[in-house]
Amino acid sequence: MKQTQKPTYNMWQNTGYMIRLAWQEHKSVLWLCLALALLHVAVSLAELYLAPLALGKVETAAPLGELFGTIAVMAGALALLRGLLAYGNENTMYGRVQLRMTLVMQLTLKSLRTSYPHVGRPDLEKEKERASMALSSNGAAGEAIWRVLTEIAQNLLGFGVYLLLFLRLDPALVLIAAGTAVLSSLCARWGPRWAFAHRKEQGALGQRMDYIRKKAADRGALKDILLFGMGDWLKDVYATVLGLYQDLLVKEQRVYLRGDLAEVFFTLLRNGAAYGYLLAMTLREGMPAAEFLLYFTAVGNFTAWVTGILKGFGELHQFSLELCSVRNYLEVPEPFLFEGGKPIAPDLHTPYTLRLEDVSFRYPGAEQDTLSHIDLTVAPGEKLAIVGLNGAGKTTLMKLCCGLLDPTGGRVLLNGQDIRQYDRRAYYTLFSTVFQDFSVFDTTLADNVAQQPGSTDTAGIEDAIRRAGLWEKYRALPRGGQTHIGKGVYEDGIQLSGGELQRLMLARALYKNGPIIILDEPTAALDPIAEHQLYLRYSELTQGRTSFYISHRLASTRFCDRILLLGGGKILEEGTHQSLLEQGGEYARLFAIQSQYYKEGNGHG
Repeated sequence: MKQTQKPTYNMWQNTGYMIRLAWQEHKSVLWLCLALALLHVAVSLAELYLAPLALGKVETAAPLGELFGTIAVMAGALALLRGLLAYGNENTMYGRVQLRMTLVMQLTLKSLRTSYPHVGRPDLEKEKERASMALSSNGAAGEAIWRVLTEIAQNLLGFGVYLLLFLRLDPALVLIAAGTAVLSSLCARWGPRWAFAHRKEQGALGQRMDYIRKKAADRGALKDILLFGMGDWLKDVYATVLGLYQDLLVKEQRVYLRGDLAEVFFTLLRNGAAYGYLLAMTLREGMPAAEFLLYFTAVGNFTAWVTGILKGFGELHQFSLELCSVRNYLEVPEPFLFEGGKPIAPDLHTPYTLRLEDVSFRYPGAEQDTLSHIDLTVAPGEKLAIVGLNGAGKTTLMKLCCGLLDPTGGRVLLNGQDIRQYDRRAYYTLFSTVFQDFSVFDTTLADNVAQQPGSTDTAGIEDAIRRAGLWEKYRALPRGGQTHIGKGVYEDGIQLSGGELQRLMLARALYKNGPIIILDEPTAALDPIAEHQLYLRYSELTQGRTSFYISHRLASTRFCDRILLLGGGKILEEGTHQSLLEQGGEYARLFAIQSQYYKEGNGHG
């Protein structure tokens, strides 16, 4: 049987963490928790004594004015306390929301700024998802913990006050009240425990239903659904998953029902014992009716305090488990230096030499190296092409050069200095890059180029767009650079073609104007001739810059000073396009195959 992983932090550590956060960010949350707890107990006592006091006045035949005066004073005090309680409950929400949003912001910043090796890690993605759920709403752990802490405080205070009230009663009655409360609380936890034990199963079924709903509403998938007649099949799959989900809910409700029935039984037992004991005292000692009512009501309230304490600590334990995910994700150690690293700034007049010194790299969980013992020096201003079959390690090599990954063996040096010593975010500013997988944001075209919301550098943005070959499209747009891209946010957003998107990414790289250029197959959507022409144009635009070009089309990079052919994690061949053809090796063989393919394609065009 698989053992449950022990939480990183216990309940008290997570409670202390949240209290420290509140003390630093919003102290009023703590003071309001204490004030609300005191007000709850005060309201309970006022309600407890109101009816017995009135009944006592009736028993002693007090004057009508005294009776109504007592009721008015007690009712007024109760109304005042309830008003203060309502006011406190309303106003405490704002501080609690702010604390939760503080954690949400920390989570967002961690996700945006974390080291690249953390991106896509399944364990961290799951931890981030759990952390997000813990901060997702007012009822989630990140905010609801303050409600629970308030309830625990009020139940502990109420328990202590009522215990003093019961000093004159038989201890057996107190034990019965406390014992039945404990047993009722334990039975009431059957349902939540069952639900928690099956939360992954329920979540998996929910995710499957969400996936089907999203696919059914997705415009891209809708074409296949209609053309291939997949609608009935999707409906049947959804119905099957929905049936399993409903069966799970039925089982859950049965467990809750058993707990509720047990709770009813123990409530009857407690009330019967209290009623019998107090009735015997009334007959034996002549206990007044007002006092009988006071103690009978107090027994029920005392039980509620005990139940509240147990329930509160149970909820606090559950919330602590959820908050562990928040802290686990926020406190994941970063493999790169950021603010503590050595500063560096891009300088177009500084010659940069990149050297890979006996570099190897293996992805976590892989059985062999993607790159093995690579030695490579790239001179300032050199245009270097990296070619090879899929999986040869071309993109990995580029990610090592620009610092997205650190080698598992060897060093990457910039002008003789190990790049691991630098502030990694500052190091990134040296590179203008376009990778195969790029991000286009649903905002304006200008924002996508400048990567700075609301940039006023219209001239620089337009110059980058012109040089990237997107000028004609830009001029045809209804609002120029302020035209919205994509329809995820703005209804008037436009859709760019694959080639236009890649030119947009080139414009982004040109605008950044880094001293080192990396193009990792950014022109895959273009035909071979268009790709070659674009690379030539880009080469002209980046004269004097150190440039890396990656393409699976060998002819597209013939203009480069040097071409490296990767294979098996190593550099198999290197040289100019012509020298590699003259060698008659693997590069020449691959080039001949591609040339024949294009000739055949042209023949059938």
